Amino acid sequence: MGSILTEYLDSFIRGRDDKQLVTIPLVVLALALLVSVVVFSSTGAPVKLGLEFEGGTMIAFETQETADVLEQAYSDYSLDDARKAGDRAILQFGPMDSEDQKELEKDITSKYSNVEIKQIGALYGKELQSQALKAIGLSFLGMAIVVFLIFRTAVPSIAVVLSAVSDIAIAVGFMNVVGIELSLGTVAALLMLIGYSVDSDILLTTRVLKRRGTVNENIGRAMHTGLTMTTTTLAALVVMYIVSTFSYLVTSSASQVNLLSDISIVLIFGLVADIMNTWLLNTGILRWHVNRSNPRGRRA
Repeated sequence: MGSILTEYLDSFIRGRDDKQLVTIPLVVLALALLVSVVVFSSTGAPVKLGLEFEGGTMIAFETQETADVLEQAYSDYSLDDARKAGDRAILQFGPMDSEDQKELEKDITSKYSNVEIKQIGALYGKELQSQALKAIGLSFLGMAIVVFLIFRTAVPSIAVVLSAVSDIAIAVGFMNVVGIELSLGTVAALLMLIGYSVDSDILLTTRVLKRRGTVNENIGRAMHTGLTMTTTTLAALVVMYIVSTFSYLVTSSASQVNLLSDISIVLIFGLVADIMNTWLLNTGILRWHVNRSNPRGRRA
């Protein structure tokens, strides 16, 4: 799969000029930002916040009732989500007063077995929001500083940072479209995505700027290595997503592992976006920069 994708992308890049290459990822980035702006205007956050950041209660238990029946039964409470994973139901509630909380827990524990209750206060959730934003911000800042120190040239460094920003923005837009909430797990996925993005972008930039040969030859060599790494990671993530999401279909004793499921699907879509941003956006900017600096398009 990696070699087929490499051949196709190499042919696609050679047949397009730099403006055509950067247009596609920039349009996708603009659409992702538009989705996040719409969500922000309605919720006050660029992505729907999960239990850890918004506060509330998650209750899991065994039952044969469907998610629709449970949703109707507990609609009087601040029910945000009701879903089934095999024989287990998972109900997620927003913040509520202590009296309603006690009544809800008493009702569920008296009706169902193997009940698990997870509660997070709203104040603690806001503190986690602040810590997550700091973690992402410091990660971007550290990444940008390291990139500028490595290349010491504005255009290639900006291209690497822009590609990473686009990866995150597109992943967040995807989360909004499919309804994945921002949780500690998805924050971890976004932070990992920064690392994956910088890895492939630095590989490309180093090969193009510091190796002998024409620009297109260096891009082709970097693409072979970069896409091999990315497709290998994608294959592992697809397996993790299938096992964590659908294992309950094979055996009723297994349950859906939502944390791993969310992490893997965010990383899958983020890495697909990274393929586009690295080999179209970053490549287009780099090729323009090298050809402008050396019209012959060749390094000695």
